[in-house]
Amino acid sequence: MKRGLFWFRNDLRLADNYALSEAVKVCDEIVPVYILEEKWLGQDRWGFTRTEQFRLNFLLESIQDLKSHLNEKGSDLIFDRGNSIQLIKELAKKYECDSIFASKEYTPEEIKIEEEISKVFDLNLYHNSTLFHPKDVSFSIEKTPDIFTSFRKKAEKFSKVREVIPSPIKIKSPKFQNLQNPDFEELIFSKKIEDKRAVLQFKGGATEAWKRLDHYFWKSKCLSKYKETRNGLVGTDYSSKFSPWLANGSISPRQIYDEVLKYEDEIEKNQSTYWMIFELLWRDYFKFMAMKYGSKIFFKGGIQNRNILFRNNPKNFQKWATGTTSDPFVDANMRELLNTGWMSNRGRQNVGSYLVHQLKEDWRKGAAWFESLLIDYDPTSNYGNWMYVAGVGNDPRDRVFNMKTQAKRYDPNGDFQKLWLGSRK
Repeated sequence: MKRGLFWFRNDLRLADNYALSEAVKVCDEIVPVYILEEKWLGQDRWGFTRTEQFRLNFLLESIQDLKSHLNEKGSDLIFDRGNSIQLIKELAKKYECDSIFASKEYTPEEIKIEEEISKVFDLNLYHNSTLFHPKDVSFSIEKTPDIFTSFRKKAEKFSKVREVIPSPIKIKSPKFQNLQNPDFEELIFSKKIEDKRAVLQFKGGATEAWKRLDHYFWKSKCLSKYKETRNGLVGTDYSSKFSPWLANGSISPRQIYDEVLKYEDEIEKNQSTYWMIFELLWRDYFKFMAMKYGSKIFFKGGIQNRNILFRNNPKNFQKWATGTTSDPFVDANMRELLNTGWMSNRGRQNVGSYLVHQLKEDWRKGAAWFESLLIDYDPTSNYGNWMYVAGVGNDPRDRVFNMKTQAKRYDPNGDFQKLWLGSRK
């Protein structure tokens, strides 16, 4: 009998999971495991908690949902916290697993864990988080274009998105002994706080991801006007808000792409439907950049190797982080982040520009603050976008925004600022 350990990472779904599908195909029994890496709950180099309340709660909800879906398939989920390398090795030995199956990650910290596990076990890794499979594009990783438009055009012309894989009909697992998952409640820093001003009361898991997609595509048909509304600031439906579920893999980019094609067939095809795919391509691009440049996406000079001098003014950074600067548009966005774990794309560009170009603070510190708080944190997208804003990434130009102009254009009546700052102007 062949038994495999399936190591869930940022792929918290059963459907369209290449790694899981292959594991079920070649193994008689599967041991599903999720490890909450202890260092994710610790502090980073700047003193920020790496995973704050909103993202942690969203992750735990996603894990609970995954567990329920595994139960429906006749299996279960071993959930533990600690050192991934040590725990994966212990569990693989305990359950006499011949091989380990998992989704491939693209950043140094995660790659190091993969390498250590592969020294001891047969580790099978699968590309599972991109729209285009790296083997299906017309260029090698080393030759990935450094300009997004070139990447997009080549991908669209020469590549094809692979078909969505259905969820396994059944997942056979051994009888788990002494399955003592850490109490989920102990991991939650405090009871979940729901701010009535939030654009959406996000809840983790594949079930909720599909509810959101069903609402945005099929019930409200908001996809038809996505391009026109995507820069909004107030309300539930100005954008899709799929990113939190994409970040931990509760839904895949291929699943969203597939639904867009169905929508285009059944409802309409326009610039907005294409723009949803366009945004998925941007997400892909940052992952390909991480594959190409590795740890450089975390360097101060970014992939451009630019020598930029930054100030280090803790008071100024604290004002930015807490939304207490002298700029109301920046403050409104930062308070939204602080109170909900969410910020619009337009807001992220503006507060990033303000931190780097007005306050002259290190962009990596801003990226780390986002990592701590954002429920949709994804290392490649987060650091890729921050490099872009700082002028050390795929666009070497300095993205300097005029806050008054931006506020006038995107919040002309001041509704967003009033929502988060009260009567302050």
